Amino acid sequence: MPRKRKLLAQLSALQSKSSLPPFDALENLNVTPDRDSSPKSSKYFAAEKKNSSQLESDFFNQPCISLAKSLLGQILVRRFPDGRELRGRIVETEAYLGGEDEASHSKGGKQTQRNTAMFMKPGTLYVYQIYGIHFCMNISSQGEGAAVLLRSLEPLEALDVMRELRSAARKGPPKPLKDWQLCSGPAKLCQAFGIDKDFDQRDLTQDAAIWLVPGPELPGELDVVATARIGIGSRGEWTQKPLRFYLRGNKFVSVVDKKIEREMAALGSSSCS
Repeated sequence: MPRKRKLLAQLSALQSKSSLPPFDALENLNVTPDRDSSPKSSKYFAAEKKNSSQLESDFFNQPCISLAKSLLGQILVRRFPDGRELRGRIVETEAYLGGEDEASHSKGGKQTQRNTAMFMKPGTLYVYQIYGIHFCMNISSQGEGAAVLLRSLEPLEALDVMRELRSAARKGPPKPLKDWQLCSGPAKLCQAFGIDKDFDQRDLTQDAAIWLVPGPELPGELDVVATARIGIGSRGEWTQKPLRFYLRGNKFVSVVDKKIEREMAALGSSSCS
């Protein structure tokens, strides 16, 4: 028997005894010759790349106040190109309701180049600059021009990276920052997570560099303090509206309202008696 025919016969015999798929089935796989034999595209591989626990569009598609409360306890994830990941638990938010809200960037329903993200689909990042140097990060919600400001995070992972980024952004001789100082304010958390204007109009449900995952322990109604927003100035009745929400007793909150907390404590005591 010629050598070539003999080899083919042996190969055919091996195929019949093994669990390998026939040649035509192997040819249907999208592989790159002389490189690796893993599929270049497959629904299974695509599913593995997607963060299965990532908060999706349905989560963000809710009224502004509801979203501001629902964000408390959720985890913000920031991934850098080198693979490093930062994580922080959201502990303080502010709701900006859009057209009727005198303190909102979109008051009167005015849409500009700066605030376009506030009018985009829920879950869109609105990042703007204040004082020409600091950035603040918001998340759009239901409602024309409505968005939620992220005010404070509780650092969870890669605190050394956050400390490095915060120190690089500060003026004067660097002083060691304590954990509670890293993300206790909207500008501080943007510094600590490397957030700048480049993140404006990004989709939190699709972006590879920043997203949200569910927190392991979400707060109950009695754990959330509702009080006036910070730095609003003279905006009539909107100055004192309780549109800032934070986790009671959390040391990473930027500003604590002791008066409201005492009232909540008294109410809780009276309801238990």
